[in-house]
Amino acid sequence: MSLEAHRHKKQLGQHFLSSPGVVEKIVRAIDPKPGEFLVEIGPGAGALTFPLLRAHGELTVIEFDRDLIGPLAIEGAKHGRLTIVHRDVLQVDFGRLGQGHDVEGPLRLVGNLPYNISTPILFHVMEHAEAVKDMHFMLQKEVVDRMAAAPGSKTYGRLSVMLQAVCRVTPLFDVPPGAFTPPPKVDSAVVRLVPRPPAEVGVKDARHFARTVAAAFSQRRKTLRNALAPVCGPEAIRAAGIDPGARAEQVPVQAFITLSNQLSEAGLSPPEAAPL
Repeated sequence: MSLEAHRHKKQLGQHFLSSPGVVEKIVRAIDPKPGEFLVEIGPGAGALTFPLLRAHGELTVIEFDRDLIGPLAIEGAKHGRLTIVHRDVLQVDFGRLGQGHDVEGPLRLVGNLPYNISTPILFHVMEHAEAVKDMHFMLQKEVVDRMAAAPGSKTYGRLSVMLQAVCRVTPLFDVPPGAFTPPPKVDSAVVRLVPRPPAEVGVKDARHFARTVAAAFSQRRKTLRNALAPVCGPEAIRAAGIDPGARAEQVPVQAFITLSNQLSEAGLSPPEAAPL
């Protein structure tokens, strides 16, 4: 079966990019350089894959849909050296992905992420942030807005804090539904994420941090004094430089990091965080 004949699978959240103009903008934003290790998540029908191959000469792709593996390999051979990893991206160890390749340095990740699992993919990649140089992803615009939101805005929340603690998040440009086949019912956007150096992140216990942020945002209308009452008193919140009367959406990322580190050192731990 050819890539052109492949039917999108709704259960996999497949919306294949089909606008050459948008593809060109993405490739320019990535600006691949010789010797870099490029990895695309979810190549789909190859709309971004083959232009990247032509621009860079070598590309590794992670594809879960077995029906796309053969056609991608055949077409990819015409454009450059394509390595296909047939696996669920949530099971991929990005820290080991470069082993056996003639490349040096961290990974550069790209992809039009499936809408139905975009957030789990983001958090899985964050677990391997030290192995990643940067990421250029296409997601729902609403998700990108939340990722990049500032404290005090309506879209600032748990996702904003968790990602901004680890990465610099920069929205690049919006993409209309007509740029995809089939067109989704929402607008999309391309975003750049650049992992912060470990020393800059400052989170001493990632699991504890996730729990603290989840507990703080568990009931948005509550003040931190009330939201964190099962974990700590207002004096512990105040010791982190935060007003106990503030709501979670008003608190900067760095303040959450300070609060989590202090609670962890004091042996005060919120319950296990539910998935985003």
